[in-house]
Amino acid sequence: MLSNKHIQELELVMEFEKVEECFKEVSSWIENVGRKRLKETINLDDSLEMLLQAQKQFKEFDLVASEYCRRGQEALKKMDRWEDFSSVDVHSYRVKLQTYKDQLEEFCNKLDETRHRVCETVRLYEFFDKVRQTICCTEEGVKS
Repeated sequence: MLSNKHIQELELVMEFEKVEECFKEVSSWIENVGRKRLKETINLDDSLEMLLQAQKQFKEFDLVASEYCRRGQEALKKMDRWEDFSSVDVHSYRVKLQTYKDQLEEFCNKLDETRHRVCETVRLYEFFDKVRQTICCTEEGVKS
């Protein structure tokens, strides 16, 4: 039984090394591109036109970022079996795996929050723009 457990652990380590390339690529993209682009969307512009332009650019980024999140989550699913192993031999791999998982989860959550914030900000600006147009039309009608 002990021998079987060691063989399973070795298989997991080999599998981890295959999947780790994907983790590294996703992690590198999050650090070098993803987080920077999310920070750029913190300050949204004051005009509806500029906001719509920012929303368009964010949607393009969102497509790419969502793909990296999906790839990272698929890679993590392949490693679900690690939960069953607690030996010292696989501990360092579990730590790496948890680090990737935490990083991916944090980024995906921030991406979702930013997507929601951009959408809600655009809706709010569109509402205020309609209110402003209604007030202007009403004022013109009163003047006539």
